[in-house]
Amino acid sequence: MDQENRSLLSQGDSYLFFKLHSSLMRFANERLKVLSPRTEPLRFGVEAPTDRRKLVVSFLRRLDLIDSFVSGNPASLSSDELDIVSSWSHLVAGQFVVLRQLKKHAIFLSVEAPFTAYGVVALTEPLEQITRSRLPVVVETVLLPFRGRVIYDGLLAGGSTTFRGGVRKRIEDAYRATKSSDGIVTSLPTQVSAEESGGSGFQPTKKAVRKKPVPDVKPVLEGILAMIDPFCRDHLTEEYRDLCYKLAERLARKRPSPLLRGRPETWACGIIRTIGWVNFLDDRSTLPFLKLTAIDKAFGIAESTAQGKSKIIRQLLKIRTFDQKWTLRSGLENNPTVWMLEVDGLIIDIRKAPISLQKEAFERGLIPFIPDEDF
Repeated sequence: MDQENRSLLSQGDSYLFFKLHSSLMRFANERLKVLSPRTEPLRFGVEAPTDRRKLVVSFLRRLDLIDSFVSGNPASLSSDELDIVSSWSHLVAGQFVVLRQLKKHAIFLSVEAPFTAYGVVALTEPLEQITRSRLPVVVETVLLPFRGRVIYDGLLAGGSTTFRGGVRKRIEDAYRATKSSDGIVTSLPTQVSAEESGGSGFQPTKKAVRKKPVPDVKPVLEGILAMIDPFCRDHLTEEYRDLCYKLAERLARKRPSPLLRGRPETWACGIIRTIGWVNFLDDRSTLPFLKLTAIDKAFGIAESTAQGKSKIIRQLLKIRTFDQKWTLRSGLENNPTVWMLEVDGLIIDIRKAPISLQKEAFERGLIPFIPDEDF
């Protein structure tokens, strides 16, 4: 394969993938009966995208079908081919930001923390031609291992998402941090060290212990809220204050509450930092604008300590970039993931759909408001 096409599978490998994947999908449809019976065998690669999408969604709920397919071998595959199909139990499905095309692969960044960067090899065409838009774009797909590389399943839903400068910067920052700490995943499954998995796997025998009374978190929460309020009043907005209150109360409800460990001012700083991080507070194009380090200084907290506390909060509550639950209402319209919905098996930007579909999505609680109308 010449250097120009290193980011694509070879013609032989591409043919092999479609042969194996189509066989597995045909078997899945026979079991799940998603697509209507037909006189000719299912040819998954040439079916309508909406039909393929419906079948894949159902298949992802029944990954045990991979083992059934491999053990029964209804397509009379060779042992090497069955090994490839068996490895697909390590698939990764979800939304990704396709960041850029490199010589060996395209970079797919997961949209949920903790972020993971995947080096994905295209099947027959460069990904920029498939998405038909400039990178970065948000897509929904299934990543699969294939002969020591990571590919996708042939379906890329989404695309055509416009990112503001601040959003693009946050994505790039997340990618650089992920690449620096964990590298780029170029094969599946990823290896997890003993330290990352919480030890060597040895589980000590549990001993009976007397439970200690749980301290009351209410006075701690009240103290934290009392610190958040004047800061948001002086430097931010009521919207920020309300979201910070919501986040603090969410942490207080966890059992045991993490607020009972550590200094209240550190938690107040970390909470404001987290809401600011989600809403790009340190992006000069946003209003209000404030450097995150200014929050640390106001509370007398070291920058490294404040960053660590914010990271703990994001991990505890699985808060990610573009997280709708923690986005200011005034910023929801510029949050691309709010508007990416599945319609007839395809992921689309609902803002570009007819107003009737927007109203239906709003009535079903899928979007916070109708962009084309004033409320």
